[in-house]
Amino acid sequence: MDISVVVPLYNEEESLPELIAWIDKVMGENNFSYEAVFVDDGSTDTSWAVIEELKKTYSTIKAIKFRRNYGKSAALNVAFEATQGDVIITMDADLQDSPDEIPELYRRIKEENYDIISGWKKKRYDPITKTIPTKLFNAATRKMSGIQLNDFNCGLKAYRSDVVKTIEVYGEMHRYIPVIAKWAGFNKIGEQVVEHRARKYGTTKFGFSRFVNGFLDLLSIFFVGKFGKRPMHFFGSLGVLSFLLGTIMALWMIGVKLYHIAAHIPYKREITDQPLFYISLVAIIVGSQMFLAGFIAELLSRNAPERNQYLIEKEII
Repeated sequence: MDISVVVPLYNEEESLPELIAWIDKVMGENNFSYEAVFVDDGSTDTSWAVIEELKKTYSTIKAIKFRRNYGKSAALNVAFEATQGDVIITMDADLQDSPDEIPELYRRIKEENYDIISGWKKKRYDPITKTIPTKLFNAATRKMSGIQLNDFNCGLKAYRSDVVKTIEVYGEMHRYIPVIAKWAGFNKIGEQVVEHRARKYGTTKFGFSRFVNGFLDLLSIFFVGKFGKRPMHFFGSLGVLSFLLGTIMALWMIGVKLYHIAAHIPYKREITDQPLFYISLVAIIVGSQMFLAGFIAELLSRNAPERNQYLIEKEII
């Protein structure tokens, strides 16, 4: 099968008939064999009934329905497991992503050998309350990941099959799939300017909280990707540094006190009366705790069942 089109959705009953008709038209014009994998993320409208009705007309439809709303990342992760196509195309169900972009996305994956092609909605029809935070997150993600994409959160993306079969997406991490893929060893990531259409039906399903959650998930991805198999390098380094700074401050105060005593110079201030004493004490305690946290995390990592699971691209036996 050439293409799997993955469509996560939540309360999109109005747009589904038009979307699948558009996808089918594009696939037919380009002689692609395809499947359309819809994941109903706990919709409260008649989206599932619409999908069941559309299945009677379009045999290419596969569908999964969650009992409740888990979020876009969960929908994508489940859909990725169900796909059978050589190239996976993800797109939103609200008709803001154009299926007409699919042939070029497919071509670049197959002919230019990219792992991922991420869409870039260069001209957007979103309100400023959405576009400004998105720009900030894109800039932060570029800085932390080193991946030079302009629009990490674009729902329209293309993947080689082995990419989506390898990675795991959860939380709010769907917007950082290129980062997750890079940590997994898929480094050929490209970008393509795509059409962004004004919303035709309904309202956006995302609130401001997604930006807070997205930032926290970005930190999680960065930490796990860099230190997931060697937590002692992170906690231990900070712990040792804090412990040494605290010890140096404490020794300096003790040295000053002993110098005054040896030189018979009056020194009325007790060590415990100085703010520096408490700063050094906190630094020593925090350093010790961080070192112990790193040691425990290292033990857990070494005893985890996946501790020696590594991604092998090729093998000759």
